Amino acid sequence: MISQYQESLLLPARTFQSGPMNTTYEDVLEHIDSGIMLFDEEGILTFMNKQMYSILELNRHSVLGCTMVHLLSNIQLSRFKKKQLLRGYHEMIKLGNPGYEFVDEYGRYWKVSLCSGEQMKGGALFTFKEISDYKLIEQTAYQNDSLAMLGKLSASIAHEIRNPLTAIRGFIQLLHPHLHQLGKEEYAKIILAEIDRANDIIHEFLTSSKPSVPQVAMIPVAALLKEVVLLTESEALMKGCEISLHPLHGDMIISGDIKQMKQVVLNMIRNAMEAITEKVDDSVGKIEVGARREGAEVRIFISDNGKGMDICTLDRLFNPFFTTKENGTGLGLSVSEKIIKNHGGYISVSSRVNEGTRFVISLPLIQ
Repeated sequence: MISQYQESLLLPARTFQSGPMNTTYEDVLEHIDSGIMLFDEEGILTFMNKQMYSILELNRHSVLGCTMVHLLSNIQLSRFKKKQLLRGYHEMIKLGNPGYEFVDEYGRYWKVSLCSGEQMKGGALFTFKEISDYKLIEQTAYQNDSLAMLGKLSASIAHEIRNPLTAIRGFIQLLHPHLHQLGKEEYAKIILAEIDRANDIIHEFLTSSKPSVPQVAMIPVAALLKEVVLLTESEALMKGCEISLHPLHGDMIISGDIKQMKQVVLNMIRNAMEAITEKVDDSVGKIEVGARREGAEVRIFISDNGKGMDICTLDRLFNPFFTTKENGTGLGLSVSEKIIKNHGGYISVSSRVNEGTRFVISLPLIQ
């Protein structure tokens, strides 16, 4: 009975005599990818495989013969792990749940299962299995479902919002001369600017839900970066930033949609400008753009010395609608990631608070 087993787990430690065990079964348990803890009917820990010792970060055979109480008093066991063992005892032994999940101090996901009762002859078998990969698949599936729903809503939103906005914009332009006579011309400019901003948000919304199929062409990386830097130089100067394009060595050519690739690089440079304008110190804002060949890929980098980002922000950076900007939509980087994935590449980012951020776009080269 589990109720009797609860009491036995909390008994003081006893001297443990390891009995004969089938070496074949023991070898199997030692080499499986899950952590195993086996308690006998008296609540004594009789077996723990090397994976479980590794999970708890304990020395081999250091806790055999212990009860749960004695195990929790082990000075080698971290406070976090003691907390999780206590939670497991409460969830599975006290409440009778067959298992539970938790995230360890290294960000890994674990599932703990309990097998007890008559099939264990009064003992209890705890199994710890890492499920980080399953969680990643689950999160990806959830994100894909969200984007699919977003695609269905986007057509309706475009029809319901864009048409009235177009009509409003037309009437404001008709009223412009009358507002000018009343000395209220500035009101018309503000209204038109806000309507245009709303239209831009709708456009980004539509692009994120269903990005267009790339119009494939050969794109010289050097020409792409040079054109984007020229497009953003004046805007950067107005915001107190300096953009420098690193010299590119060799001919690096990628295959893809030139408009979409410009959109990605432009978006990242403008994000860098925003990060620089929001930084605390008064140092000169610098944005560096460049590319280098690595094997069969090209690495395009955009780095800045702006305000940087913490780990929590980095983890959510490419999620749709996540933004740290007051007037941002949270769709720019989500759209950019989709475009790069459609081109067979990926985006990585590193950042430190008050030090800056570095984006790297990796794309396959045409040999």
